[in-house]
Amino acid sequence: MKAGTYTEAAEFGEIVVLAIPWSSVQETIKILGDLNGKIVIDCTNAVAPNLGGLLIGHTISAAEKIAEWAEGAHVVKAFNAFDPEFLPEVHNRNPKPSTFICGDNAPAKSKVSDLGVILGYDVVDAGPLKNARFLEPLAMLWIELAYNQGMGPGIAFKLCRLRKIPE
Repeated sequence: MKAGTYTEAAEFGEIVVLAIPWSSVQETIKILGDLNGKIVIDCTNAVAPNLGGLLIGHTISAAEKIAEWAEGAHVVKAFNAFDPEFLPEVHNRNPKPSTFICGDNAPAKSKVSDLGVILGYDVVDAGPLKNARFLEPLAMLWIELAYNQGMGPGIAFKLCRLRKIPE
């Protein structure tokens, strides 16, 4: 095991995970340096103070802004609508909770999907990165239910397939 700076970690790793407050994202990307060709998993949500809604996310998503700031990176929006504290419990659930991902690079999405399966999720490919405009408001719904409606952070979404998709 080796310790290093954020920049050294980003240079070393194939995948960079952004699981930080939205207010720190642009500065952090600058610190990380050249992310060209790296997979960047965007777990962020541009939530206003006091959980007062999304700062951006309807006409352009936080994920799309990250793709602008991290030019050349393969940004995949993922893992943004659940509390990571409950990750250890996901494997024990049947049915498995769903997590939605989107991005413009198929190999990057495949690797992020594989990671989601390892974590215990039913991974749903929600299409291109612009569809993060749908996933970020979904995360705001999760925040509303968990905190403002009192359901608590131990909740997750599940996509139910009522019919088999024709081949």
